[in-house]
Amino acid sequence: MRAEDILEYLRAAPFRPFRIVMNSGKIYEIRHPEWVKVGRTSLLYFYTTQPEGMYERYDTVSLLLIQHVEHMDQPATGPSSGAA
Repeated sequence: MRAEDILEYLRAAPFRPFRIVMNSGKIYEIRHPEWVKVGRTSLLYFYTTQPEGMYERYDTVSLLLIQHVEHMDQPATGPSSGAA
């Protein structure tokens, strides 16, 4: 997956929540654009209780290990449908 592909989802107006499905089956649900920061080869996914609040922890996610990205108004297609 390219960084530009993720940025298109994050910059969409209006923003539509989406999920990132990893090759391992792990799913990251992005309900607010500030929950993710994109780099050239990876992204940071921030776990937080409020979009504007401080984060509790974060995961570093390799863009190479992303299977696909889909909007959350579509049913989950990964082996595990739970949120990360």
